[in-house]
Amino acid sequence: MDIFAAHAERQPDRPAIVEDERAVTWRAFVDARNRFAHALAGLGLEPGDRVVLHAGNSLDYLLAGAAARAVGAVPVPMNHRLTAPEVAYILADADATAVFVGDQFLSVAEAVRPGAGKVREWILIGAERRPWARHLDDLVAAGSPAPYPVNAAGLGASMVYTAGTTGKPKGALRRAADPAAALPTLHALGVVDPDHVHLVAGPLYHSAPGAFAVWAQMLGNTVVVMPKFDPEQALRLIERHRCTTTFMAPTLLKRIVDLPAAVRGRYDVSSMRALVIAAAPCPMRVKEAALEMFGPAVYEFYGSTELGINTVLRPEDILRKPGSCGAAAPGMELAILDDAGTRLPPRQPGELFVRRHPGVFDEYHKQPEATRQTARGDWLSVGDVAWMDEEGFVYICDRKRDMIISGGVNIYPAEIEDVLHRHPKIQDVAVFGVPDEDWGERVHAAVQPRAGQTLTAPEVVDFARERLAGYKVPREVSFHADFPRDAAGKLLKRLLREPYWAGRASRV
Repeated sequence: MDIFAAHAERQPDRPAIVEDERAVTWRAFVDARNRFAHALAGLGLEPGDRVVLHAGNSLDYLLAGAAARAVGAVPVPMNHRLTAPEVAYILADADATAVFVGDQFLSVAEAVRPGAGKVREWILIGAERRPWARHLDDLVAAGSPAPYPVNAAGLGASMVYTAGTTGKPKGALRRAADPAAALPTLHALGVVDPDHVHLVAGPLYHSAPGAFAVWAQMLGNTVVVMPKFDPEQALRLIERHRCTTTFMAPTLLKRIVDLPAAVRGRYDVSSMRALVIAAAPCPMRVKEAALEMFGPAVYEFYGSTELGINTVLRPEDILRKPGSCGAAAPGMELAILDDAGTRLPPRQPGELFVRRHPGVFDEYHKQPEATRQTARGDWLSVGDVAWMDEEGFVYICDRKRDMIISGGVNIYPAEIEDVLHRHPKIQDVAVFGVPDEDWGERVHAAVQPRAGQTLTAPEVVDFARERLAGYKVPREVSFHADFPRDAAGKLLKRLLREPYWAGRASRV
């Protein structure tokens, strides 16, 4: 079934997507989707092909993703902040055959084109044109207007790259997924209603904002796209379009509730029915302020790119269960296990596992060992340490692995350490997250200089900035004559990290 065509038949003149002053009706959106899909198929795009989306939030981004899924291709969203070498690695690792490029990423595209492996087509999204690329507008104009035979099996397909503990990103691949499988959880989050108007606040290359936008489209909602987040503009759009649902990382919500009271008071946000937060710990102060501002419309969940949404915290439980990220989502079975695989009693921390369900990823692309490490029989984990209370509410208290979450973005120290180890003056380095009031965590690099070498923090930061995306660059550097190690010589990173987290109930 072509669910988008069904929406166009039912509500042809309702706006499907709004971006600034641009708007497209459901009839026009499906017509453009059909034309673009025919054009992509004519270029040789086939089911299972990887199509990279390297563009900012826009109407055309959603159109490109819809057309790619219609032909059965697997969209691969590209992080905006990656450098050219990082982009080149993902293009090669994903075996990408086509790349959609926004204006702001043309310089990166031009830098990586000579070694872009299997990429056959470069398609521009935006105002710019280049002789080496086709343009979305031209392909839509030339495509057949006939209904496209949508490959329904690929509607839920995606491959989202997460940073890798081995120092390289991993593609979390879903070859196909039944969107209907998510409906019970979406119901629990308050977002299932065909009349909803959904605000895209975060970047679409992140798994949660992208997923909620696609779910909203599948439900027939109007989707309002913010090209770039601004807290007051978010309030302005909620009032103007009477937005009823949105997803935000806690950092974005914090920026809204921290606006001056006079600014917040200018806007009517009473239309909001489900403001969903996740991706990082959210301070209780922010949750309390959000409840005061938006009323009983604030929901939270725990989940991951790999395992989907696993818990739901409803508005009525936020104040009753401070610090919790919710109880098991509909259809989910959770367990806190020790290292031996034994289920732990309430209030005892262990590793959080989720029983395999239809929403989990298929595998890490080309990384069978990393895929194997997520599983313990029928149970899966991304390495978070948590405890449950007697009612089954989950409290994340630490991470078994070294991942840093800063502003809702996953950062893995191994990648940063690999780069800094290349500095000629560095003997050893340990990267970890330290508390940050605004971002949850910030990146800290503990550095042991080589004997006889003088090294400064700006030198370390500049070296990293030339080789890594900005959000991975250490925000602070400490210097150590030696590092703590065990009898086998293994670095005891926890002893370096511990002083920064001492006295905190939460270690994330």
